[in-house]
Order: sequence, then C-alpha cells, then structure tokens
Amino acid sequence: MLLHWTPADWELDFSAIRASGPGGQNVNKVSSAVHLRFDIQRSTLPPLIKERLLKLSDQRITSEGVVVIKAQESRSQEQNRADAVQRLVDLVQSVAHTPKARRATKPTYGSQQRRLAGKSQRSEIKSSRGRVRDA
Repeated sequence: MLLHWTPADWELDFSAIRASGPGGQNVNKVSSAVHLRFDIQRSTLPPLIKERLLKLSDQRITSEGVVVIKAQESRSQEQNRADAVQRLVDLVQSVAHTPKARRATKPTYGSQQRRLAGKSQRSEIKSSRGRVRDA
C-alpha cells in the first residue's frame, strides 16, 4: 500500500537525552541519545494505516497513540536521529503491507484415503491388544 513514506518535520518531536550503559566521559557528559515522539492521530498517514498502528501490540506505542522510539546506538546525535526516523518508517511500513487472504481448500482424495488407511491400521493394532481367550 504505502511504498515510500517519510514523516514531515512538524510530525516528529525529538528530545536529546543522555545514553545509558558504558561509555565513559562521553556518555556522562554528552546528550547523544534521542527520544522520538510521533503522534499517530495528528499525523498525515492514511486512516487505514493509523487504525492498524493503533491496533498494533507494540510496547513503543503508548495508550494515547504516541510512538516513542529511543535511539542510542551511535555517539553522534544526528546519526541517532536518523536511526530513530528510519525505525519509525520501518514500523509504519510493517503495517502498510496487507497480508494475502487465506482461501480454504479441501483435502485431496488421495490424502483422505491415506488418512483413513492409517486410522484403520491403527485401529487394527489397538483391537489386537485385547485379552486373549481360550477357544
């Protein structure tokens, strides 16, 4: 459905934060990690995509319908911004693809015969396990 979507600048809300984890002085002093907030309802996405995003069971989507993505892989804030935007685009692309509807099919005649033959063979084995009587 949606092949190439990029969010508008006004739709994205970035806030710089300090990254967690090891890294020494750089981590302790520089706010290189980025929080990206994207409000699904206010976005320019088509209504169908908005609906699918809101139905999605993803921990990055809040109950208010805001996508929050934290990017802290890089030491550069600009690279983290780009990474966060790319992850948002990937999330939207994942719901844009509509899965092919499954059509119910009947089992083939041969598969039905094999199934019944297996059942009767098993039945024969089980019935022969009974108690032996003298005749």
